[in-house]
Amino acid sequence: MTFPVLPSLSRRERLLAGFLLLLWVLAVAAPALPMPAALAAGFADGRGWHGLPNALDVLSNLPFALLGLAGLWRLHRVDRWAHPEPGADERAANALDCAWLFFAGLLVTAAGSAFFHLQPDAHRLAADRAGMAVAFAGLVGLAACERVSPRAGWATAWCTLTGGLLAAAVAAETGNVLPWALVQFGGMALVLAMALVPRVRGALGLNLGAVIACYAVAKLLEVGDHAIYEATAHLVSGHTLKHLVAALAALPVLAMVRAAGRGGLRHNPAPAAATA
Repeated sequence: MTFPVLPSLSRRERLLAGFLLLLWVLAVAAPALPMPAALAAGFADGRGWHGLPNALDVLSNLPFALLGLAGLWRLHRVDRWAHPEPGADERAANALDCAWLFFAGLLVTAAGSAFFHLQPDAHRLAADRAGMAVAFAGLVGLAACERVSPRAGWATAWCTLTGGLLAAAVAAETGNVLPWALVQFGGMALVLAMALVPRVRGALGLNLGAVIACYAVAKLLEVGDHAIYEATAHLVSGHTLKHLVAALAALPVLAMVRAAGRGGLRHNPAPAAATA
C-alpha cells in the first residue's frame, strides 16, 4: 500500500503554521478574559437622525459597503477582460481568491456593523464580529500569499475565518473575549511580522504598511471614542471616525487588484475563455 506524500513546508510556512497553532491553543486553554469596562460602557454618540438611532455610527458603515462593491466589480473585470501571461493564473489564483473573500467581507461587515449599532447588545455584537471575521480572513490570507506562499494564503484565510466565527460565538455566549482578542491582535501581529519580510516570487504587491497604518489609527480612534466626541464639541465621535478610517484599509487591496488587471493576471480563466 502506498501513502500520499505530504508536500514539504518552507521555513516561512512552518513558522506561520506554528504561530496559528499557538493562537488556537491559547484560545482554548488560556483563562477567560471578560469584556473590558471601557467597551461595556457603550458608545459616545447616541444621536438619532430622522428616526434612525445612533445615526452616525450606523451610516459610517457605508464606506465598507461601497469599497466592497468596488472591489468585487474590479475583480470581475480582472476575470473577464485580462489577458494573462503563461503561468500567471497559477501565481495569482489564491491571492485573488483571498481578495474576493476580503471584499465580500466588507459587505458583510457593513451589514453586521449597521445591524449592531442600530440597537447594540451582545448578540448583535456577534453579528458585527462575524462580518469583520470574513474581511479579516481575506486580509490575513492576502498577506500570507504575498509574504509566505500562495498555498499558505488560502489555508491561512480559512483558518482565520473559522477561528474568527468561533471567537465571535464564544464571546456572545460566554462573555469570554480572549479568543476574539487573539483573532484581532494576534492576526494583526502576524500581518505586521509578514510585512517585515520580503515578498515571495509572483506576489501582487499589496502595500501591507498602509493596511497596518489604517488599522492602528482606527484602533486609536475606537479607544478615544468619548474623548474625541468631547474634543469636537459633540460633532463626531471616535467610533464613527474609526469606521471611516478602517474602511480606508480597502484602498491598498483595491490598488493591488487594479495593478493585477493591468499586469495581465486573472483569477479564473474559464469565464474569459467562454466569452472569447
